Amino acid sequence: MSINLDNLKNELNPEQYKAVTTIDGPILIIAGAGSGKTRVITYRIAHMLDMGIPQSQILALTFTNKAAREMEERIKDLTGRKLQNLTISTFHAFGVKILRQHITHLGWRDNFSIYDETDRSALIKETGRELQFTADALDVYKIGNLFSDIKTGRKNWESANDMYRQLYEGYQEGLKLFNSVDFDDLIVLPIKLFHEHPDVLAEYKERFKYIMVDEFQDTSHQQYELMHLLSDKNVAVVGDDDQSIYSWRGADYQNILNFEKDFPDVQEIRLEQNYRSTGTILAAANGVISHNTNRKDKKLWSGNGNGKPIEVFMPENETAEADFIAESIQGIAMGEKMKYDDFGILLRANTQSRAIEEALLEANIPYTMSGGTSFFERKEIKDIISYLRVISNHDDDVNLLRIINTPRRGIGRALIEIVNDTARAMDASLYTAIEQLLQTENGPLTEKQKADLQSFTSIIENNSSMISGKNLAKKVRTMVEDIAYWDYLISEYQKSEKAARFKFLNIESLIHSIETFENNPDNYDASLYTYLNRITLLSRDDLDDGENDKGKVNLMTIHASKGLEFPVVFIAGAEEGLIPHARSIEEGEGNIEEERRLFYVAITRAREKLIISSCRKRRRMQSVVECAPSRFLDEIPASLVEYHEPQQEVEAQDAMQILEQMKKKFTMSS
Repeated sequence: MSINLDNLKNELNPEQYKAVTTIDGPILIIAGAGSGKTRVITYRIAHMLDMGIPQSQILALTFTNKAAREMEERIKDLTGRKLQNLTISTFHAFGVKILRQHITHLGWRDNFSIYDETDRSALIKETGRELQFTADALDVYKIGNLFSDIKTGRKNWESANDMYRQLYEGYQEGLKLFNSVDFDDLIVLPIKLFHEHPDVLAEYKERFKYIMVDEFQDTSHQQYELMHLLSDKNVAVVGDDDQSIYSWRGADYQNILNFEKDFPDVQEIRLEQNYRSTGTILAAANGVISHNTNRKDKKLWSGNGNGKPIEVFMPENETAEADFIAESIQGIAMGEKMKYDDFGILLRANTQSRAIEEALLEANIPYTMSGGTSFFERKEIKDIISYLRVISNHDDDVNLLRIINTPRRGIGRALIEIVNDTARAMDASLYTAIEQLLQTENGPLTEKQKADLQSFTSIIENNSSMISGKNLAKKVRTMVEDIAYWDYLISEYQKSEKAARFKFLNIESLIHSIETFENNPDNYDASLYTYLNRITLLSRDDLDDGENDKGKVNLMTIHASKGLEFPVVFIAGAEEGLIPHARSIEEGEGNIEEERRLFYVAITRAREKLIISSCRKRRRMQSVVECAPSRFLDEIPASLVEYHEPQQEVEAQDAMQILEQMKKKFTMSS
């Protein structure tokens, strides 16, 4: 299918048209909230393909698997092509592709494992024990964040953290010994590879002649460097400095300034027409964000009319706030014939959710909470996946330690200690040490210990046919039976067979997901390695396809809401100390500016109606404290705001009338 330029002019506004049709040279597209950014990116790539640029020369980088999938689907719909050679990827998934082909240059072996946060913590703990750190000194979460900051250059070693330097070096050695990388390595190692092996970099530059980066304000220094190494000329970056809310994980909106400096002949195109929200909501957003000094000056405008005023409610406490939100949702849903999934409730902190969840449950309002425990973080799922990881990479010590005695097979701490000592003496992985111990006559093991270890290695070896990739789901089901995982669950949950059954059903869901993965015609490589890397790269918000959340109110943090939109949005807890957060108030103006950007993101999620609540009092720990309204409320022009009382309960007579109308509607439709 060909993209006609005249049709493009009809489909796009003038700024969008310019962004889509400017192909050569560096381009900075400043895309305000709701300005059709994804549309511009997809039309731009479709137009490039139409201009005869080969798919293989285009690289589009974004931040979530969901965004990459959506982009690819929309380009397929626009062009009617299969797009087998087009690379649309997250930064981390692209890093995996590079390392899959070239990691041997850096001293790793092929088929490395990718450690998630749980695996990273286990390795830090294990390394800490070897170095005889006390339990008090091993705050694994804090140390993990420090190691991430060191590795990505956000922090340097100094006297305050130097006590962990040896632990960091041991952790790094451990990763290499176990032929594994962590999440930060997926960006850091390709950069190292490109610096140390210019021939490899030249190969990628030769291939990818046209590069696009989405959500550019969220790029870290490393992601910017990776992009800069790959591109000399034809690079388009799309972003909005007003929506930069991830500095805590390394994002730096100053990369927009770096881009202008590194690409001096850059063309800047601004998308300021908003297609999402009413004029009132945008005027409120503009009023708030204009108080930030360090930003590109822009003013969103809408052709959607002014719409309803912004409503602010000041309940007595968080219980009254929660009741107000639940009652309002019921009133609006019934009065304006809206579905529950038309509502978004946005929170600054997860701790705010309890009272709201209770009120929604009390009112029988179905809801979904973003950011709960991910499916792949559940113990029973991690256990089965750990087996798959060890089958695919015998040298993956962290996952081996997780399953060597799960289900229990008599391998206690003393035996693991012998295996550990042997591995250290041999400078090898635990699995290699086990093989050596099993072959050694008159070694340190008793016959029973040998039999116990043999029962473990037999499971790993007997399931090695999984690696070929055929009938993977069927083989995983057989393995679950072989290790008697159901019996293990029954013994673990003796008091509740229901809990055991629930966990076993989760394993069935995992096997079903493997089956779906295998049968997907777009999967050209349905191997065990591909599957394991895919699930490691899935971020929490990508694990669920959202189908199960239809018809439910969306309860989430503001961070989790980025990129989403709802007809009706509630911002709960607009108070000093919550937004802006107390920590940001202490840390100074730069942090306040990020909190203001966060509030701006919250406002611009609303399409038709925005309701903000600010409690007079709130329970903090064991005490009740007085609350002051957020300073950001004063930054919304007063003419746009209306103070609001809770929805009145529907009178009995009105309820009967509504019921009659519903009955009539049902009779007509049946």
